[in-house]
Amino acid sequence: MTATLPTSFTSSEQSSNTELQRFFSLIEQLMQEQQLIRLVLSKYQGPALQLRRLEISPVEIKSKICWRFVWQYQTNHQTQNYGAADALALLRTLLPEEFKAAQLQANASETQMTISKKGKVLLNSKKISTKQTADISHNREKQRFVEQSRPFLTALGVTDVQGRIIPAMANKWKQINKFIEILQAAVKDSGLLQATQLHVADFGSGKAYLTFAMHDYFCHTLGLTAKITGVELRQNLVDLCNNTVAKLNLSGIHFEQGDVKHFQTRGINVMVALHACDVATDYAINMGVRTGAEIIMCSPCCHKEIRPQIRLPDVMAPMLSHGIHLGQEAEMVTDSLRALLLEAHGYHTKVFEFISLEHTSKNKMILATKRKNAVVNSEALQQIASIKQFYGIKQQCLEQLLQGAFQK
Repeated sequence: MTATLPTSFTSSEQSSNTELQRFFSLIEQLMQEQQLIRLVLSKYQGPALQLRRLEISPVEIKSKICWRFVWQYQTNHQTQNYGAADALALLRTLLPEEFKAAQLQANASETQMTISKKGKVLLNSKKISTKQTADISHNREKQRFVEQSRPFLTALGVTDVQGRIIPAMANKWKQINKFIEILQAAVKDSGLLQATQLHVADFGSGKAYLTFAMHDYFCHTLGLTAKITGVELRQNLVDLCNNTVAKLNLSGIHFEQGDVKHFQTRGINVMVALHACDVATDYAINMGVRTGAEIIMCSPCCHKEIRPQIRLPDVMAPMLSHGIHLGQEAEMVTDSLRALLLEAHGYHTKVFEFISLEHTSKNKMILATKRKNAVVNSEALQQIASIKQFYGIKQQCLEQLLQGAFQK
């Protein structure tokens, strides 16, 4: 027998309590028939300030189906497994007191439950044409883009000698994997997979978690001949990283003291600059464009140049009279101009959310991949001019640096 629901349970004759009990009955039936794939509780309004949502799914432990509860907090996840009876009892304490919405996914249907501010329970169900099955394996492997056993992770203190992630470095491990995931997609788009050799420059490399990860990705994972250069202002970090290179007996990677304004080189294929303060991001992008980099990756911060130049249109003045709003507007305008300038000079550009670094809350990334047969994009140049005119902007560092980079 397949559990089903009518399209709607919102008629005035039915009480919210009846609707809630009907929802619990459906969950119990799907559990018994092993048709429940996933149940997600959201809109949390309980006492745990950092709890965001709860995800429940089946898992097989010692040949018995249990229910895995993954409590998803702002900075970490916690997992607990329960038998069916205990799982249902716990759910009855959570709904509707602490969670105000739930999405139930079965192998042939999906059901949405919402609880209004007045406590009214609304249910909506629909059939799905493609049947789904749950992955009940206990040791589910997350897709990783960096092998957890790699020696550089232990040398940098991300893993212990047994290759286990050190709890305090869990966020760094997540950031490393996300960064390599983004880089992998960009490399595929850029055509660098066919490169016989390449040069990667990482400006502001710091403790070099991502620099070493890039070296491992290009040299170990892809088997390419790559030269990786980390550039860092702090000499003590340069020495620390070069000592790690020597300790691991690595070739093709080195670190030097300096910054992007004074670094002299040609033939960079991948240019990375994370947490490049204020116009340092502009200098990094300019170097990437000038050297013909196939990939440019930046996480900008400290947007100071544009803010004092902005002249507010009358209609926006009340909204941007608040300092925090003006700062956010200046940040958006600055990075929009950077993205458009990259588009104008032959790149396909994306601006998206990245994992913030440990020393800044900024979590934006500008990713640019070079187009084949790149030419000046006059439409993008016109858009830049219009934005500057609208906000009264007289100068922008990257635009000045790139003047003459292409012949119009």
